[in-house]
Amino acid sequence: MDYRRFGDKLVVRLDKGEEVCAKLLELAEKENIRLASVSGIGASGDVTLGVFNPRIREYKSVRYEGDYEIASLTGNLSRQDGKPYLHLHAVIGDPTDKFEWHHNPSGVTYSGHLNAAVISATCELVVDVIDGEVGRKFSDDIGLNLYEF
Repeated sequence: MDYRRFGDKLVVRLDKGEEVCAKLLELAEKENIRLASVSGIGASGDVTLGVFNPRIREYKSVRYEGDYEIASLTGNLSRQDGKPYLHLHAVIGDPTDKFEWHHNPSGVTYSGHLNAAVISATCELVVDVIDGEVGRKFSDDIGLNLYEF
């Protein structure tokens, strides 16, 4: 991971073999980020996405291995119990999955809560630090860690 800070924005490059969530948590500790929005794009060969089912209050996760473009990565970084907390979603694309390029050049996409993504080429992120802090607290009613103001 390499990055540069420009005021309240950090421009981040992740390299092959690095895991997105772990590196963002590491960055939050190093730079003492309390609250930020995160956006990015890149390529991953190993992605785990989850979808929360509110009826049973449970995540279902699916792991995707192969050549995937991270078409969109967006979310936020906050704090829970004083520690960095990520809430990220991603859209990944497989342009070759079961399709001929001339029939469907856009391929297939998958989306959900980003649990993990190991970079296969590079990942470019922008972390926009917000001056302030918002915590997280588990909601028994919903079954998720919600913003706590």
